[in-house]
Amino acid sequence: MKLHEMEAGEGARHRRKRIGRGNSSGHGTTAGRGTKGQKARAGGNVPPRFEGGQLPLVRRLPYKRGFVNHFRVEYAVINVGALQRFPAGTEVSPEMLHTNGLIESVSMPVKILGDGALDRALSVRAHRFSATARGKIEAAGGKVEEIGNAASSS
Repeated sequence: MKLHEMEAGEGARHRRKRIGRGNSSGHGTTAGRGTKGQKARAGGNVPPRFEGGQLPLVRRLPYKRGFVNHFRVEYAVINVGALQRFPAGTEVSPEMLHTNGLIESVSMPVKILGDGALDRALSVRAHRFSATARGKIEAAGGKVEEIGNAASSS
């Protein structure tokens, strides 16, 4: 079979439905619009949000309340238990967390939380530490170093 010999399958192509071209076409008189009513008239279509004159949903709902804090800082969160994968004496930095797949982006500030256990001494560098995480790292004989530039605290 060559390209010029290819044809559409049986029943794959249909003739265009010619609406409003006389009764003998099978689509005359009302032309598929039903009998009477707003949608049977010329220009009688209504927008999708129109609810027949009843009070629209948009107007029934209360105004949106609350606000968005534009100064909020999103942290990439890591638990102390996840640091267990590093060997003792390792200096754990945001770059190292990224290369090990623990955080998605180096551009986000990192916060270490205290969930899980740690039994090896690690030197951990991050932007923020919870009090329990700081305690667990230091109790295991490790060091905690806070990196600046996460967000200016007011």
